[in-house]
Amino acid sequence: MLKSTSTIAALMMSATPLLASAQVIDVKITNLTQGIYFTPILATAHSPEYSLFQAGQMASPELQAMAEGGDISGLVAIADSIGASSRANPAEGLLAPASYTMVSDWDTGDNSTLTVVAMLLPTNDGFVGLNSWTIPEQAGTYTVYLNGYDAGTEANDEIVNGGGMPGAPGIPANPAGNGGMGATGVIAEEVNSMIHIHPGNVGDSDPEGGISDLDSRIHRWLNPVAKLTVTVK
Repeated sequence: MLKSTSTIAALMMSATPLLASAQVIDVKITNLTQGIYFTPILATAHSPEYSLFQAGQMASPELQAMAEGGDISGLVAIADSIGASSRANPAEGLLAPASYTMVSDWDTGDNSTLTVVAMLLPTNDGFVGLNSWTIPEQAGTYTVYLNGYDAGTEANDEIVNGGGMPGAPGIPANPAGNGGMGATGVIAEEVNSMIHIHPGNVGDSDPEGGISDLDSRIHRWLNPVAKLTVTVK
C-alpha cells in the first residue's frame, strides 16, 4: 500500500531498493471474462519498496474506494506522492468483457515494478490486481495473467442497489443490465477481512428474486480474469 501524507498505507517490501534503468514499455490489458467489466484501470510503475496492495493484508481506504466503487483517485494521489509513473483510465471508462486497452510508449523512468488495479463489476468489492511485478530489463514481450481479488471490506451479498461508497453494502451497478432484481443476498457478513483471492460470483437464474441479482450463467467467473502483455523496447 503506497504512502501518502494523509494516510499511512505504506508496506515496505524491501529494506534495500533495487537499482533500475529507465524502461519504455507498451502495455496491453485484456479482459478475459464473459460478463464482468473493469472500471477505470490504474497502471502504475513505481519503486519496488512500495505496494498498492498485498494479499493477506488489510485494504487501505484508497484501495477500498477502488474495490467497492471504482474510484481510483486516492490511489493515483498516493502513487504521485512517491514519484510513480502512472497511466490512469487508459480505456477511458469501462473495459468490457473480451476487450482490451493499450498504453503505448510509456517511459517508466527509474521505476522498476508495475502494479495494475481495477474494480470488477458487478461485484461487491472485487478487483483485478497485479502487485509489484518486476519490469524486465531485457527487450521483448512478456505475458502475465492477473487474478481477481476480494478486498475483504464488504460482504459479497450480490445485491445491485447503487451502492459503491466505502462502507455502503451492495453493488453499484450491473453495466450490461443482464441480471435480476429483488435478491435477498448471498451472504450477510464478510468472514475474511484481509485481501484474498476472490471466490467468484454465485449468481442464480431467478430474475425477480432469489439470493442474487447476478445471473449465474453470465456473471460467474474463474481466475485468471485478465491478461497483461508487456513489451519492453
